Amino acid sequence: MTLPEGKKIYFASDFHLGVPNAESSLERERKVVRWLTSIEEDAHEIFLVGDIFDFWFEYKHAIPKGFVRLQGKIAQLTDRGIPVHFFTGNHDMWMFDYFPKELGVSVNRSNIERTWNGKTFFIGHGDGLGPGDKWYKFMKKCFEARWTRWCFARLHPNFGIGMANFWSRKSRAATGDTDSKFLGEENEWLVIYSKEQLQEKHRDYFVFGHRHLPMDIRLSETSRYINLGEWIHYTTYGVFDGEELLLEKFEG
Repeated sequence: MTLPEGKKIYFASDFHLGVPNAESSLERERKVVRWLTSIEEDAHEIFLVGDIFDFWFEYKHAIPKGFVRLQGKIAQLTDRGIPVHFFTGNHDMWMFDYFPKELGVSVNRSNIERTWNGKTFFIGHGDGLGPGDKWYKFMKKCFEARWTRWCFARLHPNFGIGMANFWSRKSRAATGDTDSKFLGEENEWLVIYSKEQLQEKHRDYFVFGHRHLPMDIRLSETSRYINLGEWIHYTTYGVFDGEELLLEKFEG
């Protein structure tokens, strides 16, 4: 696909709306909406690459309370004809048909590949990729299983969503600032994964979220690994102008 003159592709991930409390989450949500408003005139497509919410589960007749400003903005964008793509992350993998039906977004549950202006992109949230972390990979398969979703759907939303938010806070408290530490190129598992994929097929850009640390690492003379960072501390995003993909910071 060739981008129309003056149009750009935007990428962001890991808003984690819902934590650490209602007040700061609302402030972050408003900032995300301001960012979407600032890019809508030149956005050709927008990719929200996972963990948009710190927890999400769609019951048959109920969704988690809140986040209406973001949902309204996304509906406005898609009504204008701007494609918005969601990726399920490890915090919001239980996203089903609400967003496609109500907001007109596409939901991706795995990595995708796209090409614009001759540049190839490998895009995904990033959880469960690369070496190690066997326990999480096992748990991910369990959470993705139909029987797990069926069992959770039997819980009343007051209990189910409350329990999920409680465990999310405990997990965040246990990991602390681990995600803010750069492990070194040789130990960053998504860099390792990207290099392995690069041996099989060339891509100009590997674009991931999940890691929470903004990174721009050259894998070869013609290939780069981009991690989009997160919006609790960094408010970073990626923008492809038809020639190059850059990491930018919103409001500061």
